[in-house]
Amino acid sequence: MSAQTQTRRITAPEIRARKGGEPIVCLTAYDAPMARLLDPHCDLLLVGDSVGMVVHGLDSTIGVTLDMMILHGQAVMRGAKRALVTVDMPFGSYEKSPQQAFENAARILSETGCQAIKIESGTYAAETIDFMAQRSIPVMGHIGLRPQAALADGGFKAKGRTRAERQKVIDEAMATADAGAFAIVVEGVAEDLALEITQKVPVPTIGIGASAACDGQVLVTQDMLGVFEWTPKFVKRYDNQAERTTAAVQRYAEEVRDRSFPATAQVYTMTRQDG
Repeated sequence: MSAQTQTRRITAPEIRARKGGEPIVCLTAYDAPMARLLDPHCDLLLVGDSVGMVVHGLDSTIGVTLDMMILHGQAVMRGAKRALVTVDMPFGSYEKSPQQAFENAARILSETGCQAIKIESGTYAAETIDFMAQRSIPVMGHIGLRPQAALADGGFKAKGRTRAERQKVIDEAMATADAGAFAIVVEGVAEDLALEITQKVPVPTIGIGASAACDGQVLVTQDMLGVFEWTPKFVKRYDNQAERTTAAVQRYAEEVRDRSFPATAQVYTMTRQDG
């Protein structure tokens, strides 16, 4: 097998072609070691602006910068060899104009080597998505609950619970697809609304707090691994790493204090001198 075959990545058109087919597996990644572990099992790795909260301890994603996203995108690209890597465009990096969005997206692509970018796509973003897609930048949309809009919305609130709001989310989805996005993240909407959107748009939907009927699913990796004490309602914990890590660190601390670590197996000895 050639090196080129070994490192061939899934592409945006291939993800687009999965509409209605085998569900798309997606998780977030922010560093090389985790990307290396996730890569064999995921079709798509999202370098989400959730890195601000998950890794940097911010209260929201608003404080995330373009330089932060590029730094973490570079790390993930070093760890992942197969999955399509998509990098979030942070708040303030694309809203001003399509030209601003293109310039910053081009910087992300060129400096990280990733295969696509993602933007939170209200109906206002259709022109921006079209502008970038026409200039060969693969764009993933994000509708429903949009974390970057948390200040305007008064927090992280599910969307589509009233008739008017429901239609607004559908309009966002249709505008995002029509503008040329190759896939759409659908976050925090009622199950029946996610199903309706999935049936109406011609591109894959990737649900998070949506419906199993979506064309794929994404979760924040640290949430599904049980790193935090609290997780959103839509998260299923597949592990409890917080508990296991705490136990491991406790054992380490005990062994350091009673001087049982390092033991013989963990120390070096002088080599034998000849003569």
